[in-house]
Amino acid sequence: MSELNFADLVEPVVVDRKTALRITVLGGGSFGTAMANTAVRNGCDTMIWIRDEATAKEINETHINRRYLPDFNLEQGLRAVSDLETAVRDRDIILVAIPSHSFRDVLRQIKPFISAQAVVSLTKGIEAKTFSFMSDIIREELPEVPYGVLSGPNLAKEIVAGQPAGTVIASHSELVRYAVQQALHSALFRVFASDDVNGVELGGALKNIYAVAMGMAAAYNVGENTKSMILTRALAEMSRFAVKLGANPLTFLGLSGVGDLFATCSSPLSRNYQVGYALGKGKTLEQATEELGQTAEGINTIVQVRARSNELDVYMPITCALYEVIFEGAPPMTIALSLMKNGHRSDVEFVLPHHQV
Repeated sequence: MSELNFADLVEPVVVDRKTALRITVLGGGSFGTAMANTAVRNGCDTMIWIRDEATAKEINETHINRRYLPDFNLEQGLRAVSDLETAVRDRDIILVAIPSHSFRDVLRQIKPFISAQAVVSLTKGIEAKTFSFMSDIIREELPEVPYGVLSGPNLAKEIVAGQPAGTVIASHSELVRYAVQQALHSALFRVFASDDVNGVELGGALKNIYAVAMGMAAAYNVGENTKSMILTRALAEMSRFAVKLGANPLTFLGLSGVGDLFATCSSPLSRNYQVGYALGKGKTLEQATEELGQTAEGINTIVQVRARSNELDVYMPITCALYEVIFEGAPPMTIALSLMKNGHRSDVEFVLPHHQV
């Protein structure tokens, strides 16, 4: 591995295995694997559940997730399992890193094995048709379970490489916040706490929309001025929508808001950025998605948020323009034009009273 591994420069956290937190990550994608690897580095007794038995066996033998993180050696202590009951029963925290379209089904499958475990979503998306966020699904399917959501500027490859990063655990339960911090917080991965579950989760889901837009913009070689305008207007658009749904606008000034937006919109490592770039180069949505080989939550989020913003009468010009470009064949210039019309009295949301939208 050619990357500098910061983890090699820091003393590992030593935890008594008898008292180590028992962590399970459901989902063997890039981010789920990164969080499982982080938990092992932090001294936790950690499993990762992967549907395919052969893949789980290969990870245990080679300590490499060849599909999602082929260039990285995983921690020796990480155990991959394919049996769901083994993964869930008698654990302390279940971190769910399942794509939004399968999230509810997996929760239904683990319900018989849930006792006192906390369930924390790592998924940044919205369920199609229901407009349910992952915390909504947890409450509906596991109503007695303490829960939370984890979100922030967390590109998986950088985290596995041991580069310093931070995230936010949001929960109404102080115990859940503390437990997740104990499991994941380290010298290289800082875990902040919040009780604004709506805001943190909305930030994580909505920023995927604008990563698609930024990828498309990159394909057209736009300048730094344009990129900066997209980012700041995206932040305004996100916060307008989130506040309508009960979130605290100040949450969007943190890691789960502007932090995640900046990282996802600035990095070619972002799946949503990659899909947007491919679309900007003239590929179809099917071609772009197939080439990626992973779920790009932003495409579904565009569809869901556009419909909901129309219902709520929230002004979201970038989202609506993206929908027109991707699904209705509008020229990409539509996105640029959406940024230039309907001027605002203030470029910062919620500063001036009765601000125009």
